[in-house]
Amino acid sequence: MPSQPPLAPHPDRLLPADPAVRDIARRLYGSVRDLPIISPHGHVDPRVLLDDEPFRDPAQLFVTPDHYVTRLMHASGVPLEALGVGRGPLSEGEAREVWRLLCSSWHVYRGTPVRYWLESELAEIFDVTVRPSAETSDAIYDQIAERLAQDEYRPRALFERFKIEVLATTDDPCDDLAPHAALAADPTWSGRVLPTFRPDRYLEAARPDWVGSVGRLGEVSGVGTGTYSGWVEAMEARRRHFVEHGAVSADHAHVDAGTQPLEGGDAERLYAAGLAGTISTEEGAALRRHMLLEMARMSTEDGLTMTIHPGVRRDHHGPTASRFGADVGDDIPLQLEFTDALRPLLERFGTHPKLHVVLFTLDETVFSRELAPLAGFYPSVYIGAPWWFLDAPEAIRRWRSAITDTAGFSRTSGFIDDTRAFCSIPARHDMSRRLDSGFLAQLVAEHRLDEDEAVETVVDLVRGRPKEVFQL
Repeated sequence: MPSQPPLAPHPDRLLPADPAVRDIARRLYGSVRDLPIISPHGHVDPRVLLDDEPFRDPAQLFVTPDHYVTRLMHASGVPLEALGVGRGPLSEGEAREVWRLLCSSWHVYRGTPVRYWLESELAEIFDVTVRPSAETSDAIYDQIAERLAQDEYRPRALFERFKIEVLATTDDPCDDLAPHAALAADPTWSGRVLPTFRPDRYLEAARPDWVGSVGRLGEVSGVGTGTYSGWVEAMEARRRHFVEHGAVSADHAHVDAGTQPLEGGDAERLYAAGLAGTISTEEGAALRRHMLLEMARMSTEDGLTMTIHPGVRRDHHGPTASRFGADVGDDIPLQLEFTDALRPLLERFGTHPKLHVVLFTLDETVFSRELAPLAGFYPSVYIGAPWWFLDAPEAIRRWRSAITDTAGFSRTSGFIDDTRAFCSIPARHDMSRRLDSGFLAQLVAEHRLDEDEAVETVVDLVRGRPKEVFQL
């Protein structure tokens, strides 16, 4: 490769700058650095592992499917179509150009977690030693492409290399889960890949596609969805199907966290209006809030951990959504309220021994005001790790500082990577382990915690918390 600035992630990156605290953090990090990864919430397609085909090229591995990467380049003036979004498989020439755009835009990622993840992936997985730039783009592309042609860089080999113990996917309630079943039955495969029940679009009766969605739900479940009671029963049937295929959680993402129940025959009336196409946006939200309460009731019966991550305006830029579809980087966070929104759910089920509820937010103002007090009282409630826009070093540090006084460490979820970018999984988990080690090291340095307790805690955050919270 040409003589260029090196790409060499520092071994002490993200650890405290104070030498005395850093020494403690190094020891704590050393206790968890090589532990297996438990990933209870993510978006990797299970067919990647089932088929075990080589990844196509660097661009379609690192750039095109990852809205964390594409959105900042788009903000810098690079059209999404130039990054391969929505274009299907790319030719080698097209892939090289996408990769060149990433390398030429390297400066826009300065200070971001995306830069941290990409540097870790390039250096630690693909042995890249020079900083990406327009000048080094082709050489780095060739080096990664050469690696991707080798058997040890196929998805299953990387799964083992990354020491992934559990990987959860995100799945539609109507999915037959055939890839999960095939993986579980494959005698050459020893990994654990679990489906996750994600019913969002089936709960939003004001959506234009809702009638068709619940009709499909009825067909797949074998339960007629022409009535409200049939809708509920069909959901219960599909949840059982997921549990039978190893699912441990149900995932919910709506504009708000409301769980207000409907009275009398209002649920039946609104459901009928939904089927007739006459339901208003406000009525649709009321029916969804009622059904989210029903989902909590179902979790007390089938044991699926309930994860709730509300407060995002999906597809904020209509023209982009119309052209490219969902999950391309134009989702924007909203202000959020949990205390009253979740009160109906928690009054009914908050002390139920079988219910686990994990609350995620993109609104930092609720960390200490709402999430920590809720998790500090209700035995069913856990605080989800910072995700999406908050999956960043300073935000994670603010989160720990905001919640620990009230909720400690035991009422948190353990790290979740929430990614479609398969090769970023170890980098994301490593970032979390370093930050937690640094936070705990500061407590030790201030004589607020003994070092043996800090070791026990950081190991628990990596292994104990996700296993308990997601009932693995």
